[in-house]
Amino acid sequence: MRRLMAVVVFATGFAAFGQTQSASHPAPAPINIHRTSAPITIDGDLSDPGWKDAARIDQWVEGSPGNNIPAKVKTIAYLTYDDRYFYIGVRCEDPDAKKIRAPYVERDAVLGTDDNIAVFLDTRGERRTALELRVNPRGIQGDGFYDDSGGVEDFSPDYFYDTAARIDEGGWNAEYRIPFTSLRYSSRNPTWNILIWRNYPRDFRYAFYTSPVWRDVNCLVCNSAPIVGLTDLPEAGHLTVAPYVSSQHLEQATESLGNLNDRSLDNNVGADLKWTPSATAAIDATINPDFSQVEADVPQITVNQRFAVFFQEKRPFFLEGFDLFNTPLQVAYTRTITSPRAGLRATARSGDTTYTVLAADDRGGGLTIIPGSQSSDFAPEDFRSENAIARARHELGQSYVGAILTDREISGGGHNRVIGPDFLWRPNQSNTVSGQLLYSDTQNPFRPELSPAWNHLELHRDFGLGFTQYGDNFRADLGFIPQVGYRDLNGFYALRFFPEHSKIAFLRTFAAYDHQTDMRGNTLFSGLNLGAFAIGVHNLNLQLNLHPDEHVLFGTQTYKQSYLNWFIQIDPSRRVTRLSLQGRAGEAIDFTNLVVGRSASVGATATFRPVDRTTIEFDSNHEVQRNRGANVYSAQVERMRALYSFSASSILRLIAQYDDVNRHIEQYPGIRVPQHSGDFLGSLLYSYKLNWQTVLYLGYGDERVLTDQNDLLKQDRSIFFKVSYAIQR
Repeated sequence: MRRLMAVVVFATGFAAFGQTQSASHPAPAPINIHRTSAPITIDGDLSDPGWKDAARIDQWVEGSPGNNIPAKVKTIAYLTYDDRYFYIGVRCEDPDAKKIRAPYVERDAVLGTDDNIAVFLDTRGERRTALELRVNPRGIQGDGFYDDSGGVEDFSPDYFYDTAARIDEGGWNAEYRIPFTSLRYSSRNPTWNILIWRNYPRDFRYAFYTSPVWRDVNCLVCNSAPIVGLTDLPEAGHLTVAPYVSSQHLEQATESLGNLNDRSLDNNVGADLKWTPSATAAIDATINPDFSQVEADVPQITVNQRFAVFFQEKRPFFLEGFDLFNTPLQVAYTRTITSPRAGLRATARSGDTTYTVLAADDRGGGLTIIPGSQSSDFAPEDFRSENAIARARHELGQSYVGAILTDREISGGGHNRVIGPDFLWRPNQSNTVSGQLLYSDTQNPFRPELSPAWNHLELHRDFGLGFTQYGDNFRADLGFIPQVGYRDLNGFYALRFFPEHSKIAFLRTFAAYDHQTDMRGNTLFSGLNLGAFAIGVHNLNLQLNLHPDEHVLFGTQTYKQSYLNWFIQIDPSRRVTRLSLQGRAGEAIDFTNLVVGRSASVGATATFRPVDRTTIEFDSNHEVQRNRGANVYSAQVERMRALYSFSASSILRLIAQYDDVNRHIEQYPGIRVPQHSGDFLGSLLYSYKLNWQTVLYLGYGDERVLTDQNDLLKQDRSIFFKVSYAIQR
């Protein structure tokens, strides 16, 4: 009970301070929208009669690098609707149409390097979360959601909507047709909110908005303007069934690497189902789902890492209401459900309360994270389990209170259950207070965990405080929490500058301090972080972080290290679309040999588009550790990804990635380690997508393993096929 009171007292004290610092800005004017009775064809032509009486937005502002000044080029947006669809049309004028960056890319690869329109559509009326629907001048989509509570922009979810675009001598047009069945709204006569962003990358990356976006507020969707005039929207249900058939011919090395002696044919049939009985509810079901990753996860260097690394969720069944799982602590991480036989999920909204309940029967496989205070470990997940996640959130304007429950019941005995409330309080647009209290029940006794955080933003400064506590035996097997058994207190203070008539448009300098102790008061970590971040010409992003004196407890000894992190990124042109370089240099703790040595790492990324239909990406990461003047290990990850687009729906993609670790075994006295380890993965994929669920894939994969003798030997080879078709009624 004392821990629950700690949340209330902490939040109230800082919120009272925040109320004296409120940012006051005029609310955006409402947009009056009218139903159209004339037809609109989605072809990139805005001359259809249905656009004639549409609401018109022609007063755009430049939010970056300018401070809500009139936009440098003219943009006009049109909004209207009929009995089935919500329509958005955008005219993007351009003084030099030859400079329009309009590549053919995959869905969800519509990035800030290129011209595009992003629509933030808040159909819940809360001005805190929104669907983000992008389109580029080729009509290619990128969709996800944006959540102001943590500044989260996630392109994992997919939605049914139609787009088209057309380039002409004076600029380009974009059209959206969004089915009401893809949206969730609370009544037949709702008030929505909308913010439209035009990305215009030239000498600077210009951002033009339909409403002012204020520099002294720590939210984006809160700047959206209300849409009024939506009446008699449909409430009838909508059903989508997407059956699939897949086949894989696999050759594996089961006796010895290099000899593909085992051959098998794996055929699968299954289906995903989505039913929306009303505009506020959705039911998702899946039977024998195909959760194969069409694109492998990007490899990460994990040598000398104490804690597990994170990978994004990409699987469609888990992505309805995905934003509801965003809590201060990631207690729901659906990639821990590795191989479900079947799943069922309900997501709904009643008044100001939204909830989702997910259940899945998991065959098992993969690994379970076993967290600790100084490192995390893994245990084989070689068991069947029943899994459930339930989440509810009640909106209070731009604030909310919520609760979450996760439960894993293991076949043959055993369980892990987590439950607790959370909240976010935004007393004004400059201050945010968030917190979460969780209780876990596993085979070991269970301690609660507490995580409040407060952030404050003004025009020329921002600062914040955070506190997190995990009990020694706290476990969240359905979440991603690799470290437990500690208390963490952190804070930061930053100054913000907006130079005018300069190649640097924004500069932020900051100092941050973090102090972490275990549950007995021993210092696990303490360190100061001094840094600077800048944004400039050609979307320049530059960051420097100096860690002058970090203290890290590992085992029974405290180690000290000092080092520098740096990052630079720039988007030079429409053909060399992005270059980035990042690195670390200085002292580094070798957690295997328990000594402080010196480490250097560098990562480089380059994206080229020799023609608009071809994209080539190179990623290279290298890391070296030295102790007492001698090399201990070197690690590298190399990845090449080439894409050719026959059309907006049809692509051919080649991936080649290689990673290896070379160890100087004489630097590991008394420890058995492989001298060489790593692997190579090559894949060739053809895909055709009418939408995100009507797809055809045909591919080839080849995986090889690096042996201790530094030879790459065959591990497996496969040819695979998949077809899925979305039947909608």
